Amino acid sequence: MRFSLDNDASHYSITSYGPDWVRVGQQAFRRSLIVTPERLVSDWLPQTFGDLVEAHFEAIADLEPEIVLLGTGSRQRFPRPSLLRSLLAHGVGVEIMDTAAACRTYNIIMLEGRRVAAALLLAD
Repeated sequence: MRFSLDNDASHYSITSYGPDWVRVGQQAFRRSLIVTPERLVSDWLPQTFGDLVEAHFEAIADLEPEIVLLGTGSRQRFPRPSLLRSLLAHGVGVEIMDTAAACRTYNIIMLEGRRVAAALLLAD
């Protein structure tokens, strides 16, 4: 899917996505990543849902978002609650959805000026 947004070039926005890729601005990614309005983490370690461990969520918490959108690949899957402990301890809201929905939702929340982080898994 391709988006057409009136976006601020100083913020990272998701401009398009497909089944195993995401484009942030003009750059395409085929590996898991984290996107915030101010930061792009293109080397987020988990590549599949099964790879997720608590340390991956601690890395997201370090970015100090108010809400995290976890894109779990082509379908929505819920991680064990213990994995989300570090985010919840910091009062961070967490929404779990498939990666396509997380991409769409990220842009909406980002344009509202909120501190959002999209943690996107691209492989199943």
